[in-house]
Amino acid sequence: MNSPPDPGLPPDEACPADSGSTYRNEGIRTLLAMFEFGDPAQHMKLGQILQNLQQSAFGVFLFIAILPSFIPIPGVGGALSGPLVILIGAQMMCGLRKPWVPGFIARRGPKRGTMHRFLDRIGGALRRLDRLLKPRLPQLLQPVAANAFSGLLLVLLGVLLSLPIPFTNYLFGFQLLLFSLALLERDGVLMLVNWMAAVVAVVFFGFSSGQLVEYVAELLQRWF
Repeated sequence: MNSPPDPGLPPDEACPADSGSTYRNEGIRTLLAMFEFGDPAQHMKLGQILQNLQQSAFGVFLFIAILPSFIPIPGVGGALSGPLVILIGAQMMCGLRKPWVPGFIARRGPKRGTMHRFLDRIGGALRRLDRLLKPRLPQLLQPVAANAFSGLLLVLLGVLLSLPIPFTNYLFGFQLLLFSLALLERDGVLMLVNWMAAVVAVVFFGFSSGQLVEYVAELLQRWF
């Protein structure tokens, strides 16, 4: 894979303007290089992390957003990660090619030490996946309709993650991690697997329990 872009370059040089239709590798290796080294106490602002990324920005945003879901405290992880996942999914549904991050979120982000610990746990698996995942089946990633469908599933999974469904934080967190890797590596095969798994999860955990339907109904009542 290509080397990650030089963080010292201005955005126009680090991300060529003509790269819109050409895949520019910002995959797993870039993700690892971005967080692996540096002062563990450094606070990494989300806005700065995302500013020079192009096609992988949603994948990196989602990767960071799901970190709280792996906190082993019931109710905390989902309450933090769920709304961020919903925000990402809603923007994909609207056809955005790069995420818009509100200022109060852009000024926040994980400490580098937190990323170090998380990557220490999953870094080996990510490097193995790095050899398997690759850009393929772009028709499941690039068209607006495909992005919108992925966004819809992310919104529904984000809602489920926010709900107090016992013992599901890790499950939804892992599923959303695979979504982020599919977006990072532009891998349509993995995205197809994610679509099928997400539909099963929504049907089983959402509609079978009735919690998702109740939550959506409450939202509609508030809005209308």
